[in-house]
Amino acid sequence: MSSPFDKLAKKIIKYNPNCDMEIIKKAYDVSASAHEGQQRISGDPYIIHPLEVAIILADLEMDSNSIIAALLHDTIEDTTFTIEALSKEFGEEVAMLVTGLTKLEKLQFKSKQEQQAENLRKMFLAMAKDLRVILIKLADRLHNMRTLKYMREDKQLEKARETLEIYAPIAHRLGILKIKWELEDLCLRYIDPKGYYELVDKISVRRKEREAFINSIISSLEAKITDLGVTTQIDGRPKHFYSIYKKMQAQKKSLDQIYDLFAVRVIVNTVKECYTVLGLVHELYKPLPGRFKDYISMPKPNMYQSLHTTLIGPKGTPFEIQIRTWEMHEIAEVGIAAHWKYKHGNSAESNKNLDSKIAWLRQVVEWEKDTGDPEEFLENLKIDLFTDEVFVFTPKGDVVNLRAGSSPIDFAYAIHSAIGNKMMGAKVNGKIVSLEYALKNGDIVEVLTASNIHGPNRDWLKIVKTSQAKNKINQWFKKEKRDENIIRGKESLDGEIKKQGFTTNQLLKPEWIESAYKKYSFTSTEDMFATIGLGALSPNKIVSKLKEEYRKTLKPEELDERLIEIAPRKSTIKKNKPPEQGIIVKGIENCLVRVSRCCNPVPGDKIVGYITRGRGVSVHTKSCPNVNSYLDGENRLIEVSWSTNEKVSYISDITIIAHDKPGLVFEVTNIFAESKISLKGLVARTNKETKAIVNITLEISNIEQLEKIINRLQKIQGVIEISRTKQ
Repeated sequence: MSSPFDKLAKKIIKYNPNCDMEIIKKAYDVSASAHEGQQRISGDPYIIHPLEVAIILADLEMDSNSIIAALLHDTIEDTTFTIEALSKEFGEEVAMLVTGLTKLEKLQFKSKQEQQAENLRKMFLAMAKDLRVILIKLADRLHNMRTLKYMREDKQLEKARETLEIYAPIAHRLGILKIKWELEDLCLRYIDPKGYYELVDKISVRRKEREAFINSIISSLEAKITDLGVTTQIDGRPKHFYSIYKKMQAQKKSLDQIYDLFAVRVIVNTVKECYTVLGLVHELYKPLPGRFKDYISMPKPNMYQSLHTTLIGPKGTPFEIQIRTWEMHEIAEVGIAAHWKYKHGNSAESNKNLDSKIAWLRQVVEWEKDTGDPEEFLENLKIDLFTDEVFVFTPKGDVVNLRAGSSPIDFAYAIHSAIGNKMMGAKVNGKIVSLEYALKNGDIVEVLTASNIHGPNRDWLKIVKTSQAKNKINQWFKKEKRDENIIRGKESLDGEIKKQGFTTNQLLKPEWIESAYKKYSFTSTEDMFATIGLGALSPNKIVSKLKEEYRKTLKPEELDERLIEIAPRKSTIKKNKPPEQGIIVKGIENCLVRVSRCCNPVPGDKIVGYITRGRGVSVHTKSCPNVNSYLDGENRLIEVSWSTNEKVSYISDITIIAHDKPGLVFEVTNIFAESKISLKGLVARTNKETKAIVNITLEISNIEQLEKIINRLQKIQGVIEISRTKQ
């Protein structure tokens, strides 16, 4: 009887028969022993997860150390097995890979977003040392997404959004399209389940008809290509659900209006044969103007190469053909993972090629070093990963790949920082353009420089779109204007301290400042001041850290008073600390106050308090029906008002009623993501009248913020009514 390990062993031996299976089996046994007694949420033994991660990597034909690290990747985090024991048993290389995958959960973070940002920063630094870290992480995330159905609904949505925003784009950047496509389809299933399953059903209904159409194209092509003496493999590939879904959303089309649901893929042996076949298909079928793309002569940054052309088939139906060699096909499927195949070795030439293909990662890591704020790093990372691209040319014909919407300044810094620092203007296609001009595919860009230009303009930071350009501009100001930035940063920090009601003597203790700048990885106070002066770090974040240190010096009884005493004071009147719940109860201090869930009042609503028995004051809107019932008996209503504490957040519920349509939930959640409003819960259903009803629980600061989000939601096509939910 075969063991669970046998499936992995067979896959590895198939592509690497000389592999040392004993050490891989040892890793499996150590992992199984370490995780013994642990279960997944599904009820499966925990060892199933690292085993499945290793199998995914075996499908990518990864090297032995990657497989071993995959089998052991959760042992340091979730078991008593130590990194020292792992290093001793399996070597430092495997230990480094596992360490790069271990989260920072044991450290204290202010928010979940900060923890996520720090974990990603740690992972990217590990990736810079060895890219296999992210390949193992992608395999780990893929298996978790495959088993996401066992998690709570709110966790499903959270993991799906994170995967779609970060991990699927990373897989795209690394060219691992087979993982990218599966991740995107799995994400769609949880972000918009109704839209996903409707799409699956509709595609299934006409699948036979479409397959018959594609098969007729394949038969015709096979005969003609064989006549040319070219050996080929031709197959039809249905487009992935998420790519179809995105096209329907972007173009506002129904499925019946999307014709290129299937692509014909032609695989040949040589590049010359690719162009021969291209000429043939253009003779057989009329090409659609503007729909030919040559990714062979101009590969994508993720190494993808292929010829793409869209043609008019029988009965005027458009379809797409992709033409590539076997080597191009392999790279299109597994991307950067092909570098670690046993047959490629670790030659200097191979490593040089790898470095050129992941230049974007080096740029991210370089930029990360100059970003003190982990949450800012996370936000910019999402922008850099999740964006379209534009291809432009130098006057000599070299191709430069940039983020869509990039300016000539971005182009200049992509060539060299010295070019950008001396830039005075630009020509595009022979004509002078403004520095704010948005570059388009095929533009020929010439940078105009002058020797008397001594560095960039600070306003350029508002124009550039790439983190590479921002980083290089900031580096110039950081280096050339360091003394000026230190002075400006010190003044900004002093001003923020006073703004928050402190004196510099109270907070600027040497040991406290040291703990603050170490939190953001600075080596000195001057570095911290320079970064604040540069505008790369908010002084408020440093003050928050200093306030934490200040609180530690206070006695428990002092914590009930206002956090600080501003000295000297003109008045001797001592003010109470603003209430943390954001509500002031007239005549009562330090009172337990809770916001009632029956009406969920938020700042801006007219409110009234009700003195409960043993549970403090419950706060209702004045229009709440329960308030009238309190008037019937003993009058325990009390006057309450909103405080000016802006840091307090409130839970509110809204209900959306809309005409049912695919993608509705996706549009709704996108608005919350763009508005940076925390979504605490979402339940969608349809009623007997086929209307969609979406109940949402969200976290907001005040009524104005709630009204803004409602106004944005009302602009979604098909929305009938939005109301605040009363319980």
